[in-house]
Amino acid sequence: MEPKAGRFDAEAFFRALDGARQAREQTWKEVALESGVSASTLTRMAQGRRPDIDGLAALAAWSGLSADDFVRSDAERPEPDSLAMISTHLRADKNLTAEAAAALDDVVKTAYEHLRTKD
Repeated sequence: MEPKAGRFDAEAFFRALDGARQAREQTWKEVALESGVSASTLTRMAQGRRPDIDGLAALAAWSGLSADDFVRSDAERPEPDSLAMISTHLRADKNLTAEAAAALDDVVKTAYEHLRTKD
């Protein structure tokens, strides 16, 4: 039996990436240049290997695909924690510097701990 932990379906991601490449009528070399990943990364992916996290992020950004759509698990995925979502949104806010987002994140976490109900 396969473990319940999530896993990334690299084969499905590569097929979807290939679909995006074909729709744009581009070569893999053009994909590498535009996405910022090496051609060897794309070759390894074609052979069934997983990209590193930075390569995955670059290819997802280039293609418009969401890496989350390729996470497979036998277990039901839990709802994300409120603090995790707030942190995610703060760090994605283009109006904040990384330092400002981290500072706000600390303030929110401190306030949350102080105000949350404890069972």
